[in-house]
Amino acid sequence: MGTDTLRTDAADGAADRRREQRGWYFYDWACSVYSTSVLTVFLGPYLTSVAESAADGDGYVHPLGIPVRAGSFFAYSVSLSVIVAVLVMPLVGAAADRSGRKKPLLAAAAYTGAAATAGMFFLDGDRYLLGGVLLVVANAAQSVAMMLYNSYLPQIAPPEERDAVSSRGWAFGYAAGALVLIANLILYTAHDSFGLSESAAVRICLASAGLWWGAFALIPLRRLRDRRTPAREAAGTGWKQLAATIRDMRRHPLTLAFLLAYLVYNDGIQTVITQASVYGSEELGLGQSTLIVAVLLVQVLAVVGALALGRLARTYGAKRTILGSLVAWTVTLAAGYFLPARAPVWFFVLAAGIGLVLGGSQALSRSLFSQLVPPGKEAEYFSAYELSDRGMSWLGPLLFGLTYQLTGSYRDAIISLVAFFVLGFVLLARVPVRRAIGDAGNPVPERI
Repeated sequence: MGTDTLRTDAADGAADRRREQRGWYFYDWACSVYSTSVLTVFLGPYLTSVAESAADGDGYVHPLGIPVRAGSFFAYSVSLSVIVAVLVMPLVGAAADRSGRKKPLLAAAAYTGAAATAGMFFLDGDRYLLGGVLLVVANAAQSVAMMLYNSYLPQIAPPEERDAVSSRGWAFGYAAGALVLIANLILYTAHDSFGLSESAAVRICLASAGLWWGAFALIPLRRLRDRRTPAREAAGTGWKQLAATIRDMRRHPLTLAFLLAYLVYNDGIQTVITQASVYGSEELGLGQSTLIVAVLLVQVLAVVGALALGRLARTYGAKRTILGSLVAWTVTLAAGYFLPARAPVWFFVLAAGIGLVLGGSQALSRSLFSQLVPPGKEAEYFSAYELSDRGMSWLGPLLFGLTYQLTGSYRDAIISLVAFFVLGFVLLARVPVRRAIGDAGNPVPERI
């Protein structure tokens, strides 16, 4: 009887865990449409065109009296959004760990971002400043929400399941991005048939991402559970909390070493994601429809890549698989420098290469870091992780924007990003992850 009861309890616990994991996947399904349709495809070229329409005779706009080349405004706005996120995430992460109430904070961040994204419908004419403000709000809110979302991973999946669970989450997100991009492609290419201008079609695509985000966020908010944790003293707010977190992480130097490596190579990944469509439209002379198809190809192959790299990690370990993906990133990005203009086929080949490594490199980085987090400090440590994921990803866009501002060449801007992947590879290769997991107080999986 006792044994049967234990088995029943274990089965019930596993069923509850699976249900919560499925709910967790749906936040990727909800918010990834913002990353895909807004940040990767439409907003960069569209906001650049809006800024160009507001520019003076020399091609400059003047937000707050600062001369900015119109072609750099989008990249600078992304950098500013990241700085805002840096100020907010440590405070929110510490509050989540102290109270154990992540869901209300996740809801607030998700719906702030969704509302700002929906508001992009009103971005027309020469309202480049409105576009910049909405981008800053939406991107910062997305960073805060993803920090909270990621911090659930150690709580909903035991160590042996995390690579697979994290990979499925990314796959869900890329599948949603592909589905919505198909609808975007139909609306954009046939906008005349719908009685819409090209600008109106783009603005509908932008706003619909916010509506999608808000609607599907309801699923994880219903299924995820808050876990009460022992009360801890507040270490401060804002930068003080971040400093306290970093001081605590110094007691786990190998975790900090992994975070530094991730900060570097992920800065390159995030910059490629946000600037690829600008590179394709402005440097390669490709039309919006071509860019949508290319990103759709990325989304479809990213689902395959996330699941495939998740399987490779079972055989070769997460660290080796990530290192292999960084080699692929380097080769792919270097090839992008030599792409001929107005040659969609070669751009599609580049997109395929990015898609195959994009989802897997991000998913495995997330699951590997979850093994390095001391128990009870998930949100606090994932706030630092999110600073690396999005929060510290201001350097890449800033470098990209500055390179273009100084040289006038997007090719020079894109090739500068190779350094992030090379340096990230070197730093990650030096981290003994098995020892890092043990030092964090977590059980070491058989293969890592």
